[in-house]
Amino acid sequence: MGKLTTQEVAQGKKRRFGQPDAYVLLFFVALVCAIATYILPAGVFKTVKKGDITMTVPGSYHAVASNHTSIVDFFTAIQNGMVKAAPLIFLILFTSGALAVIEKSGAIDAFLKSTITRFSNRLLLLIIPVGLVFSVLGTTGIVVNSVIAFIPLGLVIARGLKLDPVFGAALIYLGTYAGWNVPVFAPQTLGLSQRIAELPLFSGIGYRMVMYLTVLVVTLLYIYWYARKVRKDPTRSIVGSDWNSNTVGSDDAGSGNKTTVTLQQKFILTFAGLSLLGFIVFSQKLKWTENEMAGLFIFIAIGCGLIARMSANEIASTFIQGCKQMIYGALIVGMARAVGIILDDAKILDTIVNALATVLAPLSPMAASIGMFFGSAALHFLISSGSGESTVLMPILVPLADLLHITRQVAVQAVMLGEGFVNTINPTSGVMMGVLATSGISYAKWLKFMLPLTAVWFVLGIIFIIIGVMINWGPF
Repeated sequence: MGKLTTQEVAQGKKRRFGQPDAYVLLFFVALVCAIATYILPAGVFKTVKKGDITMTVPGSYHAVASNHTSIVDFFTAIQNGMVKAAPLIFLILFTSGALAVIEKSGAIDAFLKSTITRFSNRLLLLIIPVGLVFSVLGTTGIVVNSVIAFIPLGLVIARGLKLDPVFGAALIYLGTYAGWNVPVFAPQTLGLSQRIAELPLFSGIGYRMVMYLTVLVVTLLYIYWYARKVRKDPTRSIVGSDWNSNTVGSDDAGSGNKTTVTLQQKFILTFAGLSLLGFIVFSQKLKWTENEMAGLFIFIAIGCGLIARMSANEIASTFIQGCKQMIYGALIVGMARAVGIILDDAKILDTIVNALATVLAPLSPMAASIGMFFGSAALHFLISSGSGESTVLMPILVPLADLLHITRQVAVQAVMLGEGFVNTINPTSGVMMGVLATSGISYAKWLKFMLPLTAVWFVLGIIFIIIGVMINWGPF
């Protein structure tokens, strides 16, 4: 055989050392956690029921018999993760199915072509209102896991503006999580943590609003800076230059050609928009969750299909084709959930929490508060549920905060910021991995995009906590 050319050698290296697929990454994360069950001692805190909240009892940690993850347990955890993540998995599938029906009617394409040109040279006029709306939905806890359902909308906007999928995903996802990461009225995390800390519900709103608005402004400016950079030079996109040649509608979106939205298409968009608005209202009044939202998208698909005068068979086949396109993105949510199942079954999470409390106990109030912030962030890689982390951490940190003369409000906020700021880089987060899979963005490339912003968030978090300690932020 002849010698390999330089190009062939480079291609071989790329194949050998290429970025791991998201499923491969999560598989190895789960494998490391399974191995850890043979290294870390098993232990649990005693728990008590206080109303509808199950809380840990501080100082009650004790060792229990180890429950090592066997080979059977390991692979079963993947299946169990899929089962437990079923509501979110079907939400992703049905969202894609409904959008496929709407797209086939031409309504979305016509609407974007008729409006995108208005923002072609005024990106901030698009980024600010979209980001603000989704951040409000995030900081109130209305749209959290269901943000995945809106990612395709961001991708369509990105294509119309001749921008890459990273911009489309960031506009919706980071817009929402700029609010969710610094909650103001979210009952799932902030409300729960304040109840455990016995603080007035949603107290400390003044300073919390300052934090929320600061994080939101920084996030939107970062998205705007990235969009301007890619607009100026498409090769500077995080995902490379291939996206530009594959941009759907890039040939005529923004070309100045006037496109008219027909009356039928207006009815379709209005029907879909009012249906989503109805979900937001009922999610608050009737506590609707991902289950109802998944059903809503079936309703939207049928309604929009009938308005577009599609046959029953055509609606069904289009819906299924849309679902097929999202199989990869949907199932990865269950894969991420498997990591938490392994840790829960092995009973090593409480061991890690107890070690964290032991480290924080001898520190000064300022250092301990920052330690709570970073400790919460580190723990969130293992407990990807915000409410789950609050129920585990807060009962332990509250008495520790009292002992160290840290206000409970500061302790609550340290946990909120810690678990919040790692949400968008956490590979064990089913929501984040679902967003990336939906957008076609690899975890490594998303991490490259997110790390600068995450670093800024963490610097802000430290500043926020230091100020909270200095002003003795309360009420207590």
